[in-house]
Amino acid sequence: MIQLTNRQARQFLLLKHGLLGDYRYAGKQGVLDFVRQVGCIQYDPIDVCGKNAELVLQSRVEGFTKSMLAELLYQDRSLVDYPDKNLAVIPVEDWPYFERYRQAARQHAERYPEMEPLAEQVRAHIRNHGPLSSDDLKLDGNFAWHSAIHWSGGTNSSRSVLEQMYSTGELIIHRKKGTRKYYDFAEKYISQDLLNAPEPLKDELEHHKWRVLRRIGAVGLLWNRASDAWLNIWGLKAGERNEVFRRLSQEARIVAVAVERLKEILYCRSEDLPLIETVLQNPEPDWRCELIAPLDNLIWDRKLINALFGFDYTWEIYTPAIKRKFGYYTLPLLYGESFVGRAEVIAERQAGTLVVRNIWYENDIKPTKQLRTALNHCFQHFALFNGCEKFSIASAN
Repeated sequence: MIQLTNRQARQFLLLKHGLLGDYRYAGKQGVLDFVRQVGCIQYDPIDVCGKNAELVLQSRVEGFTKSMLAELLYQDRSLVDYPDKNLAVIPVEDWPYFERYRQAARQHAERYPEMEPLAEQVRAHIRNHGPLSSDDLKLDGNFAWHSAIHWSGGTNSSRSVLEQMYSTGELIIHRKKGTRKYYDFAEKYISQDLLNAPEPLKDELEHHKWRVLRRIGAVGLLWNRASDAWLNIWGLKAGERNEVFRRLSQEARIVAVAVERLKEILYCRSEDLPLIETVLQNPEPDWRCELIAPLDNLIWDRKLINALFGFDYTWEIYTPAIKRKFGYYTLPLLYGESFVGRAEVIAERQAGTLVVRNIWYENDIKPTKQLRTALNHCFQHFALFNGCEKFSIASAN
């Protein structure tokens, strides 16, 4: 078992995510490298100051622009929109590993025989007119269905059928325009060897091992307990999770990590041991200031972040306004090896201004001149990411 101080555990996580010291990732290739390393990044359509997946990447990838992710998804097709940890972006080479979910969606569709004539209308429309959104084709009837794969369900016939065909893998997202999704046949964009590949891990235990190992890698350190980090891994209850951890430990694919003042044992992937060795040398990497996405891989397990960093973060977007402690869309502020607070940031793109509506510092943080300088640099960088020429700070607490 590896023994780490609290600071070493934090350094390990931040270095693994490329959030401490020099940028580990740069440009479009850096985007692809990062997504491959973590397996998936969560997608959310809300765009107050960038969509969640874009926010994840801007904090790690030097020179990142939103067009880089769009190109990798919709031109290069190296990445693909597909449910993983809820709605997500995954490397296209991982497509075969999710075949069991597409099969489940096909079986789910068999319960709705009335959908097939509607699906045929969709196929005919795409063949004749190209990619379509739910607004481009009005199907007859009042058929509504909820996806077998993810939480999003149709509210009208067109949307329902499109999402079902997406869930089965017949369609993929061709592009997005704002929050609107356009669909086309998957076979046009995913190579036949991937599209028709048999599921690599038919045994459920082996599949669970693959997914748990991937999630541990996506966060860096995780414990064997209930966590949002395991969301959307079907059938992974406590007993199954215990067996997965036992097998992965037995196979030396994960390593136990004891952190000072933490009662529970954490685990990292064996392939990350060189990075553990790095932090055991007590390095002093340069500090950066970054705004972190609300659904960032680093903070998938909020209880773990609270235990290691002493930072209690809740995304209050679904909290009634009267009950919010902070703001509708606040982002954690990372400075060096600590979360120093959170900021409510709005991109007023027509005015070309990034508005920092408020900054809430943690109780033990004093906004020194050094911190303010780092924050200004961070907001300037974030403004450019959002296509804004300038930024303004309204207030700070």
